[in-house]
Amino acid sequence: FNMSSAPPSTLKLILLVTCWYAGNTLYNIYNKKATNTIHAHWFVAAAQLALGIVWSLFLWATGLRKTPNLTSKDIAACVPIGLCAAAAHGGSVLAMGAGAVSFAQIVKACEPVFAAVIGLLVPPIDIKPPLAYAMLLVIVGGVGLACVKEGKGLTINMTALMFASVANIAASFKGKLGHAVTHSLKADKSKNMDSANVYAVMNILSFAWTVPMVLINELPTLQEEWEGAINKHGFNAVAGNIALSGFFFYIYNEFAFAFTSQVGAVTSSVLNTAKRVIIIVASAIIFQEGMGRNKMIGSAIAITGTFLYSLASKMKKKPAAKKD
Repeated sequence: FNMSSAPPSTLKLILLVTCWYAGNTLYNIYNKKATNTIHAHWFVAAAQLALGIVWSLFLWATGLRKTPNLTSKDIAACVPIGLCAAAAHGGSVLAMGAGAVSFAQIVKACEPVFAAVIGLLVPPIDIKPPLAYAMLLVIVGGVGLACVKEGKGLTINMTALMFASVANIAASFKGKLGHAVTHSLKADKSKNMDSANVYAVMNILSFAWTVPMVLINELPTLQEEWEGAINKHGFNAVAGNIALSGFFFYIYNEFAFAFTSQVGAVTSSVLNTAKRVIIIVASAIIFQEGMGRNKMIGSAIAITGTFLYSLASKMKKKPAAKKD
């Protein structure tokens, strides 16, 4: 494979991964703190995206980053992907607001299951190797075990499960719809659409789709919720948690995009898997979320299944004899 620039140094890759992991972990922590302090979770999701927009506009206005050069047709092609991004982000925020961060992360480990189904239903059809589909059973089994509490049987936070599943479906559609569009935008150098700008544009569109959800679901009670949260927790705690969650959300995505654009898909899969483990452990410690035996074993099985699915999906298919 020929690269237009020199391969990234090991130090650069280590720095990118470190910032990605730190940003992602801190985002999950401050997002949970934000949703604990104010029960207007679509508003929290929108505010997080708004902070990212401010950062992008600053970089473009100062010339620190090239401004995207998109036509109305380009933007129209990105709008459905922005909708998926909004649903994926909103679903994640609401899932973590409704239940334990660790549970939301365990359910989100099921994303490959949704992606595989959508890959079979939505053209162009994407058929994975048989081993990859076998790993989906491992993922589902692990998530199921994690939901079984010792002595209590199956316990599921249905609200958190629903929102995390919405996030999974949306993320799967985003991946399916977005691949061809973003690839063509990146390929045209005149559009200034590198990985960072692709994410920035999607962030803006995601915000535009999230605002109506705030207006529909939360606007009538938003002022009351805000004032109640300020009285109970103080302005600094409420605004600070939202601001920090928004900052770390944008930063971790920037570093994740930068890293994945520099390395292969398998390396990205390995590190994305490890990231989920770190978040589950960190949130369990910080928020004193119960990690019983079944939850730990089930999480380990589901996350290992996700990793093996990623590897199996990337296996080279044996060349078949051409029939046409």
